[in-house]
Amino acid sequence: MTGTQILAIIIFGAMFVSIILEKWHRYIPALIGALLITIFVLRTPDAILWVLNIKEIFHPSFWITKGLKEGVSHGVNWQTIIFIAGMMVMVEGLARVGFFRWLCLCVAKLVNYKVVPIFISFILLSAFLSMFIDSITVLLFLSTVTIELARLLKFDPIPVIISEIFAANTGGSATMCGDPPNIIIGTSFGFTFFDFLKNTGLIAWIGVIFTLIFFYIVFKKELVSKTELNPKMYPNPNRAIRHKQLFLAYVVLFIIVATLLITHASTGLSVAFIGVIAAVLTLLFMFKSHHKVIRRIDWRTLLFFFGLFICVGGLEYTKILDILAQWIGSISKGNAFLTVSIILWLSAFASAIIDNIPFAATMVPVIFGLSKTGIPLGTLSWSLALGTDIGGNGTPIGASANVVGIANAEKNGYKVGWPRYCKYAMPAMIIVIALCNLFLYLRYFR
Repeated sequence: MTGTQILAIIIFGAMFVSIILEKWHRYIPALIGALLITIFVLRTPDAILWVLNIKEIFHPSFWITKGLKEGVSHGVNWQTIIFIAGMMVMVEGLARVGFFRWLCLCVAKLVNYKVVPIFISFILLSAFLSMFIDSITVLLFLSTVTIELARLLKFDPIPVIISEIFAANTGGSATMCGDPPNIIIGTSFGFTFFDFLKNTGLIAWIGVIFTLIFFYIVFKKELVSKTELNPKMYPNPNRAIRHKQLFLAYVVLFIIVATLLITHASTGLSVAFIGVIAAVLTLLFMFKSHHKVIRRIDWRTLLFFFGLFICVGGLEYTKILDILAQWIGSISKGNAFLTVSIILWLSAFASAIIDNIPFAATMVPVIFGLSKTGIPLGTLSWSLALGTDIGGNGTPIGASANVVGIANAEKNGYKVGWPRYCKYAMPAMIIVIALCNLFLYLRYFR
């Protein structure tokens, strides 16, 4: 290795360790790492421009495509950043009119506020919503309503929240816009909503059903209400609606955006363009308070993505990731199924230890390098998506949804803790990943 390659690895490794230690918000080490990579690794204007990849935004095919994109995105993945920013704006608009709270309370009312039916329905709701909305948002609102119902019905919300986390990450693996790793993979290689649904959707929902059964068996003794309430005391879902006209407008907007995502392969609209549409319409609907919506966007997460992509771009530019791809190829000795299995299990256990977003961003150029050996890029992509999404369930820090759900519970006085979480989530994760491995074999190698 050259001195520049070693320096790139040291900077990237230090950034990763800083993210894992969680002493600062993850955008800080990501931006510091990006600055150091730019100064000491990239150095030349041509290299910096290659990683920044700004010219991609001004290319017509960035916004409107015909079929799959040619080539692979490198450096900063602007499709991912713009799409996530647009969805953040729309989700904030939905939250401000009470959409998520209304939906959760409607489901609870539908099952007559019984604990076990709430447990089952919230798992399914978590998985379904995570197919269209990022799992972070799903957990934020679902865990809040779960805690409210737990206080009302006097049951322990932690088993339900752990199950919701697992379902959100697993259900999110079914589509391109479900989990952030899928957005990174999909926008990098030009995959569509239906590409993911056809290849990961079935096994994702098999995993969700297993999740439901597994967690019901291990938690059934804890899913007991300690009080019987008069139906008149049940919260009215309609009270969650803050502005009826805006509420209806945002429901229509949500349906439109979901439809555009599902059909974007046919319409030719890129996910970045759809994200812009979602943001613009949201701000138009809420023009009187648009400044509040913009202010509440999670800018730190967007900065994290930007810094992360520059750090990964530095490894890509210095050919470090090509070396990693060759190493994985040498271990598997050209065996395609063994290579896919290594990607799946490596992604799963790595994502359980570190946040699955930076890991997915790091592995995208690696699997592209492996595809040059003759292994289908799609098969490698599905194994990476399933491994990072479902593997992120293994520990409290494996995925952003885990951090949000657990932090929300602890903020409200319900301590989860690593031992209790891992006791149930880690075995479930290993079993579901094994099911994924079997599925990949039967689907692509039998």
